[in-house]
Amino acid sequence: MNKLTSNQKIGINGEAVALNFLKNLNYTILHTNWRHKHAEIDIIAQDKNCIVFIEVKTRNSNKFGYPEEFVTANKIKKMHEAADAFLAQTNWQNELRFDIIAIENNSQITHFIDAFY
Repeated sequence: MNKLTSNQKIGINGEAVALNFLKNLNYTILHTNWRHKHAEIDIIAQDKNCIVFIEVKTRNSNKFGYPEEFVTANKIKKMHEAADAFLAQTNWQNELRFDIIAIENNSQITHFIDAFY
């Protein structure tokens, strides 16, 4: 029997909030929790003619830093690897970008468009 940790529950709730946020912006959700080897992309969406690879970071407080500060160089590297694999599988030829959605207290959303390259 697998029990979720409180951090896992916070992450799952944050991703649900992010999905709702993106749908309200008319993004088309293509995949959630898309995996390639040891890398995962929380959300892959389409915004008009652009594929968007999105990392969702959720925190109940900013006592130890803001959510977006927890997107590490290693996480960015893994996202690039997964994105490359996704693009190769789908033969996507248009624009792409990497966004971060930071969520504090399951309600305050900050969307960093083109957060990194």
